[in-house]
Amino acid sequence: MAHAGDNYTKDLKPSHLGWGDTRYTGSRPIIHGEAYIPIPKRFAEAYSVFNSNHSPQGLGNNIFVASSKDGFLQNVELLAQGCSEAGDPYAKQFSVRGDLKTIGAWYQHRNAQVGTIVSVEWISPTEIVLDLL
Repeated sequence: MAHAGDNYTKDLKPSHLGWGDTRYTGSRPIIHGEAYIPIPKRFAEAYSVFNSNHSPQGLGNNIFVASSKDGFLQNVELLAQGCSEAGDPYAKQFSVRGDLKTIGAWYQHRNAQVGTIVSVEWISPTEIVLDLL
């Protein structure tokens, strides 16, 4: 479980900024505006950030309440999801629960580009503050 002060930073790649446009599978049509926040595996493991392959699920395991330092995002539920290989219980990304476009709107609002750094910091085991550097 993550603790207050746990954090990581990650430079954004094309797929993070445009998940709906930059996909490596043909499993669904292009959907403009979708984006996500990457979670490097070493931090998912260190902070016990799980996806739906793991039980239990819920707040502090694969759901977190997040706000951005700039105030654009306020108390949104982030869902930890995806994995780097089939069956892996550790998440590889965050998106707003039920909405893949909210993170994309935040990136656009902040004019995020490839190479922009996203900062993720836990302020409690269930709450996260996001920033773009």
